[in-house]
Amino acid sequence: MANEDGNRKTNIREVIRYYNKTESKLGYSLVLGGTKHFGFYSPGDNPWAFKSAMRRMEEKLANSMALPPGSMILDAGCGVGDVAINLALNHGLNVTGIDILDFNIAEAYKRARNRGAAQSVGFLVMSYSDLGFLADRFDGVYTMETLVHAQHAESALDEFWRVLKPGGRLVLFEYSRNKDSAMPARAARVIRKINEVAAMPSFQRFEHGVLERIVFEAGFTEVKTEDITDHMIPMVRAFAIIGAIPYAIGTLTRRPAKVINAMSAVEFMRYRRHWRYNIVTAVKPL
Repeated sequence: MANEDGNRKTNIREVIRYYNKTESKLGYSLVLGGTKHFGFYSPGDNPWAFKSAMRRMEEKLANSMALPPGSMILDAGCGVGDVAINLALNHGLNVTGIDILDFNIAEAYKRARNRGAAQSVGFLVMSYSDLGFLADRFDGVYTMETLVHAQHAESALDEFWRVLKPGGRLVLFEYSRNKDSAMPARAARVIRKINEVAAMPSFQRFEHGVLERIVFEAGFTEVKTEDITDHMIPMVRAFAIIGAIPYAIGTLTRRPAKVINAMSAVEFMRYRRHWRYNIVTAVKPL
């Protein structure tokens, strides 16, 4: 237990270090306005209209939650709060966002006040592997590309189970990948390096089907997966174009980890057949 706690604390420090990197702060701020998730595209959508694409992905989340106005929702890994605020304003949901980054929480409160959503959203500095909520509190729990950062996904899912009401819905927008043996050796090395530098140990574990198994073993039922990779790949392609020169410079100077987001964009576009972007949904039984 002590070793597990130590690993979790180390992981939290690494996640904070990653999001504190100059490249991460500038990239997310300048390119995505501070929000940290991919967008959803249909044929004909402008691949460079990032904000519109992100709003469509948030609508996809709302549809996947399928909960009525007034429902109590936990946003696990809320970032600067845009997803929670949009769900509150556009769908009448009451959203509590948690994040381990205190500067994200401060920004989330600022955005909520500026957009008139302060009455229906709240934000706390908290790890979702150790939730400070009573059991059976929420009607829904979601993650938006954040469970991949967890040191021990099982602990997070146990906590999600605990705080969900019976009949509550779990929605996970997360990545999965091929087994190392099913991809080129270089692809396996590159993905492992990206996951190490970007503090995504669970993504390294999430071979196709693993997350669904963990969700089922946590006690959830009606576990379903929708692969929407084709609908978010236009943004990956755009990021790869943006990141090509920084990554080339990082490679030439033998410091690619300094431009880990550029590296991720270029390499994930190059090896796009070896990973997926999934929506995993499940229900806590009555």
